[in-house]
Amino acid sequence: MTATPDDAPRSKGRYAKGIARRQEILDKAIEVFARRGSQKTSLRAIAEEVGVTHAALTHYFGSLEELLVAVYRESERKAGATKAASPPDSSPAMAMRVSAEENRSIPGLVQLYSTLVAMALEDNHPAAQAFATDRFTRLRHDMAEQVRGLQASGHLRADLDPTLVAALVIAASDGLQTQWLLDATVDHEAALEMLDRLLRGGSPR
Repeated sequence: MTATPDDAPRSKGRYAKGIARRQEILDKAIEVFARRGSQKTSLRAIAEEVGVTHAALTHYFGSLEELLVAVYRESERKAGATKAASPPDSSPAMAMRVSAEENRSIPGLVQLYSTLVAMALEDNHPAAQAFATDRFTRLRHDMAEQVRGLQASGHLRADLDPTLVAALVIAASDGLQTQWLLDATVDHEAALEMLDRLLRGGSPR
């Protein structure tokens, strides 16, 4: 059965309302996770904190895993939209250092990211696995391109493999982030600054 002309506007209206409702729930969920992280989490508990029914949360996100992925992706998108552009000679290590500094104010979302990466290493977590794999692939590609540009302009050592530099910076940042979650005295930012100096070597800043 095809929709009549009168039905079409109503269908579009319901669709638009559904998108708006999903975004509203997602925004509230980000606030919840930023405050309390992802420990002892269930869809029912999150629904209660967000102020919606368990059925509504299931309808829009399907599963706890899909909700966690959606929350982190949206929080990352919002952070990227408000972040100032980095200086042209800024290295990947320094970009990660800036992110580390910003993350100190949202430990719950940092913990959520670590939870998703841990889930991705287990079986039967396709959403977390796709999230982590795609994210690491994208970061390695983008950082490697950034490294090539910095090498061409003389701001980074020319004898370094760009792809390996990207992998090393990601590993250092994520590993330091985990240490910081366990021990707040770990100076995540200073360690990444030191990595930046090692990568630059004798190159001009």
